[in-house]
Amino acid sequence: MFKGQPKGLFALALANTGERFGYYTMLAIFMLFLQAKFGYTAGVAGQIYAIFLAFVYFMPLLGGFIADKIGFGKCVTLGIAVMFFGYLCLAIPTGTDFIGQAMMFGALALIATGTGLFKGNLQVMVGNLYDDPKYSSKRDSAFSLFYMAINIGAMFAPSMAKFVTNHFMGKAGLSYNANIPSLAHQFMDGTITPENQDKLADLALQMNGSTDLMSFSTNYIEQLSTSYSYAFGVACISLIVSVLIYFSCRAWFRHTESSAKQAAAVNHTEIELTKEQTRNRITALLLVFAVVIFFWMAFHQNGATMTLFARDYTASAVEGIVRIGFNIWSLFLIAVSIYTLFGIFQSEKSRGKMLSAAATLLLWAAAYAIYSSMEPTVYIQPSDFQQFNPFFVVALTPISIAIFGALAKKGKEPSAPRKIGFGMLVAALGFLILTVGSFGLASPKELGGTVSDVLVSPTWLISTYLVLTFAELLLSPMGISFVSKVAPPKYKGMMMGCWFAATAVGNYLVSVPAALWDKLPLWSVWTILIALCLLSALFIFSIMKKLESATK
Repeated sequence: MFKGQPKGLFALALANTGERFGYYTMLAIFMLFLQAKFGYTAGVAGQIYAIFLAFVYFMPLLGGFIADKIGFGKCVTLGIAVMFFGYLCLAIPTGTDFIGQAMMFGALALIATGTGLFKGNLQVMVGNLYDDPKYSSKRDSAFSLFYMAINIGAMFAPSMAKFVTNHFMGKAGLSYNANIPSLAHQFMDGTITPENQDKLADLALQMNGSTDLMSFSTNYIEQLSTSYSYAFGVACISLIVSVLIYFSCRAWFRHTESSAKQAAAVNHTEIELTKEQTRNRITALLLVFAVVIFFWMAFHQNGATMTLFARDYTASAVEGIVRIGFNIWSLFLIAVSIYTLFGIFQSEKSRGKMLSAAATLLLWAAAYAIYSSMEPTVYIQPSDFQQFNPFFVVALTPISIAIFGALAKKGKEPSAPRKIGFGMLVAALGFLILTVGSFGLASPKELGGTVSDVLVSPTWLISTYLVLTFAELLLSPMGISFVSKVAPPKYKGMMMGCWFAATAVGNYLVSVPAALWDKLPLWSVWTILIALCLLSALFIFSIMKKLESATK
């Protein structure tokens, strides 16, 4: 799995891990921050969230265009600097007035611009490592490993966001309660019902014995918003780590930083394509981009409607074996044990097999020790669920590589476009699970901004994340690999940017289910996503021959 990969892959992957850790720390609580600080409705918060995601993934198109002119390395370095200032502005606590909102939107613009310069071009550099014939056969597995590294950062992000938030809330003598932000804003706005006011009064009394609801509400919102801002500051620290990794290991991948134009200037050989080949390849890529729009629309509900489902419809306490999933260190140990377990079978010497077996047993024992020391009842927060997707990515990547590696040896490995089609079918299955779990629950409109009296088991969301991760592994790393392989050399940066632009459109469409959140029955929101995934799968299978012929 790791054997035979160029050293540059690991350096670039780790640099991206640090950046993604900060990004996903922010994203885990961003929707909650918008509603808690500014009192936005789910529809408005979802729209802001979707627009931000859209720009984060659209800007690589501009970043790719610039990189094709000045080089990928320069764009990556500039992108890190711009992102740092964006996160720094977001980490500074502000009021809720015009200045506060302007500063927030300005910070989001900087983060999106910096990501556009950084993200796509770093991935082009990874692809450039595999233009060397010595490594070309390892391109798909390399992007799977690269994607795994991204998700190591994402896996720890929600726990970090919760830790920082709870720490500063605790210093203020408060604790997180999913009901309070909405009720506090209703009270301050004068729109609260007598029933909800009584509920807020009970919560305030339980929290710190307060009977002055106006004072309690304003203080709670201010402290929670400030705590969220400090959590955003984690991204600044993680970017510093990324910079140190990038520049200390630069010698391993320096040859990948030049654009095709720059490479030609120093007599590097580049593949020359005919106009027809170029046109066919770009057409194939654009068709794939059209399909992945709807995958990202569905998948990135994790930070939008799925977070709202976690907050309003999912039990906030877990017991039994499920508790182990809500301790990030036990999840990490389990994920690492998958790799040591594979080491037993992949090691060429008996000593390596024995060391892998011993390491696996130790990791399992440590995970069990953590589980045994946990309280019988563990209380969870909505953002906690966002650690499951990256955990599953990290844990399932070696399994995915092994399966497709075995198929490749038999000459039966599906093409990248075919994997994408299968991914859309699996995504539909994931939302089917959530649909079944939503039957019989009150609609968001009926709840009126409060938490449901009927709460479902966290296993519904965990199962959905598991299935969606299978879909993601079939689609995302394979799609990036497909772009790096098929894109005409002169347009590599732009084509990778187009991949992210398609992702951007999908991310903007994330706002559609959020806008329908308090207008439709809960189960029907998920049904819309199922239908879109199935239609996308049908489309990509209908054009499969065209896609596969373009790669030959």
